[in-house]
Amino acid sequence: MLKVSLLLCFLLIKFSSGTDNFTRDDFPPGFVFGASSSAYQVEGAADEDGRTPSILDTFAHAGNFDGATGDVACDEYHKYKEDVKLMADTGLEAYRFSISWSRLIPNGKGPVNPKGVQYYNNLIDELISNAGIQPHVTLHHSDLPQALEDEYGGWVGREIVKDFTAYADVCFKTFGDRVLYWTTMNEPNVFSLGGYDIGFLPPQRCSAPFGVNCSRGNSSVEPYIAVHHLLLSHASAARLYKKKYQDKQHGFVGINVFAYWFVPLTKTIEDELAAQRALDFDSGWILNPLVFGDYPDVMKKNAGSRLPAFTSLESESVKGSCDFLGINYYNTLYAKDYSSVLKKEKRDFIADSGIKIMSLQNDTTFEFPITPWGLQRLLEYVKQNYGNPPIYIQENGQRTRRNSSLEDWPRVKYLDGHIQNLLEAVRNGSNVRGYFIWSFLDSLELLDGYESGYGLYYIDLDDPDLRRQPKLSAHWYSQFLKRENVISLDGFIKSLSHDRVQ
Repeated sequence: MLKVSLLLCFLLIKFSSGTDNFTRDDFPPGFVFGASSSAYQVEGAADEDGRTPSILDTFAHAGNFDGATGDVACDEYHKYKEDVKLMADTGLEAYRFSISWSRLIPNGKGPVNPKGVQYYNNLIDELISNAGIQPHVTLHHSDLPQALEDEYGGWVGREIVKDFTAYADVCFKTFGDRVLYWTTMNEPNVFSLGGYDIGFLPPQRCSAPFGVNCSRGNSSVEPYIAVHHLLLSHASAARLYKKKYQDKQHGFVGINVFAYWFVPLTKTIEDELAAQRALDFDSGWILNPLVFGDYPDVMKKNAGSRLPAFTSLESESVKGSCDFLGINYYNTLYAKDYSSVLKKEKRDFIADSGIKIMSLQNDTTFEFPITPWGLQRLLEYVKQNYGNPPIYIQENGQRTRRNSSLEDWPRVKYLDGHIQNLLEAVRNGSNVRGYFIWSFLDSLELLDGYESGYGLYYIDLDDPDLRRQPKLSAHWYSQFLKRENVISLDGFIKSLSHDRVQ
């Protein structure tokens, strides 16, 4: 029985938003709620059954997660049946996971690994047949096969377009009779910025003075090249699906983008323009080519010839290539004008943006500031500027210290606020079709290893069985999904006061 202090209940009631109550049934028919994960962060079994290293394995084993690796992670490779049952017990309607390219096609190019096929077939069948949970699959979640990185530089090599399309073809052909929702790339903007400019993500290509621990790469050029090839690869895979599979399988192909909402630090025109520039460089980098066939004008102006140009055929291929858009949103940031940096001759992506960004809070709180209104404004912005595409919120969640407490009130309040503001956005006409919490389990996080946890379920890494333990947020989300008399955060607190407080 969870022990929650009455004082904490009263404090949360006092500081809760006070807006209208809401229920699961307030969302439109067909709207799905689920949770997310990615292969390297949860599967484990890193060198079992024919799987070979990805760039994430290499990055982790070089000590970049403070010694943490995904060798075991949550061991979902062996515990997937247990996890799917837990998802069903929680009430999940959908599960977003990624396929490990190097588990399915160990050298990146073939032949296909039968053990990899068997694992994903089993996972998909378990989700659909035994739990009634809709699978949503991501093809690339920062884990390119190391073999392709070694052969031609991975995403900075033009050959990647052909190899990714062939990999996607295997996935569509093998699993597409049961998988209807395909996301080609997860966060190509963050992947390229972190992996090819600053160097805090694999493949850790960067150059001085911009990157950290750089041994190869070019921060002024390669982030732009990588995104260009990611977009062309997405468009090629989407074109293949539409030509070869969509009429028979009736599925959908989209792409994901990480997106902040930005607000001007001050009311000056300079900071107002900086906030717009931040949106163009952050999410417009991906969205503009998908909707208009080209990069934002301000990016072309500031980056000049370092930004690759689409040919007319490429532009037509990328434009309109998404059946839906996946958005990962966590919080809102301030944007401040820093256009003076554009006077420097040598610049990277960050300098080209001409902005400084900063948190809305000045303290050292580990959790994200709770800014659900930013999600609503972001969705309104996408609706008005990009033709209101079908959207899935594929990641949204609160960061807490991993071993802090099962009574994760910051996450409960975070989820309550964001789902409530999401409902308002839907009511205002945003074409959102689903919402996925990041994450289902506490897993290896790509920015801080096992220091933080985003999960609804806690895993004690010292427990040989890696037992899953529900947090308060798991109970809240489950009761929301199952419509068990929880209509708001206040309602949940009152139910705890009645049933659980001791």
